[in-house]
Amino acid sequence: MSGRTGALLIHGLGGTQFDLGSMHKVLQRAGVETHAVTLPGHGGQPEDLVTVSYEDWLDSVTASYRELAPQYDTFHVMGMCLGSLLALALCERVQHGKGAGNADGKLVTLAPPVFIDGWSTPWYRQLRHLVYWIPGMASRMKVEEDEPFGIKNATVRAIVKAKFARGDNFHYRWVPLACIRQVDRLRKKVLAGAHRIASPTLVVHAREDELTSLKSAEFLQATLPDARVVVLENSYHMICVDNDREQVVNSVLEFFGYPPAPPRRVRGADKI
Repeated sequence: MSGRTGALLIHGLGGTQFDLGSMHKVLQRAGVETHAVTLPGHGGQPEDLVTVSYEDWLDSVTASYRELAPQYDTFHVMGMCLGSLLALALCERVQHGKGAGNADGKLVTLAPPVFIDGWSTPWYRQLRHLVYWIPGMASRMKVEEDEPFGIKNATVRAIVKAKFARGDNFHYRWVPLACIRQVDRLRKKVLAGAHRIASPTLVVHAREDELTSLKSAEFLQATLPDARVVVLENSYHMICVDNDREQVVNSVLEFFGYPPAPPRRVRGADKI
């Protein structure tokens, strides 16, 4: 692979670049210059999300893309969870993969919640759409981050639980329901526009994802013009830090045209 290669990596809801585990380091070792974006309402307090719209998120990643993409011969876009929805919407908006000096650019979606229908979502989840219409209610209601924290691996889950207990600023402990409303609006946009995405796309999704079922991956595979799907068999939602993290990394490297990463022993501090 010749020329300069870059990638824009977009984190998940309430999260940080740690949502993507070792992805930055692995890609950098392969020769890809990675760029993290901190979405509006993130990096501070959960209350900061109350007034943020999905348009704010999308405008932010679009600005980063338009600044960075022309600097590279090849420029990829990758997102995790909410970040994957934004990556999809971004690639539709800018027609990623068509010109602008990044004709080789690809798209990676990690655990995309096109549908919020995983095994841990309650039967009454659709009632949130009614709550949205009660003035002020969505801003006051909290959606707590709770066990299993999207992680099947017991050791990594314990590390995450300890970080929450210490108050480490790696992920919000809760998000306002108003923020979930914006995710739902973004999901609707992705459902309507996915067929217009031009770039080759990789979808990596866990079979046991507790937030979003394989229906999301199946939709993208059926709708996008050029999509391939990798199904993980031993992870929950946070696939970049869970049991299948090496498979996730190597699937991305292969998709980008690089050899697999050498196996390595992961210390507890490196897992998230």
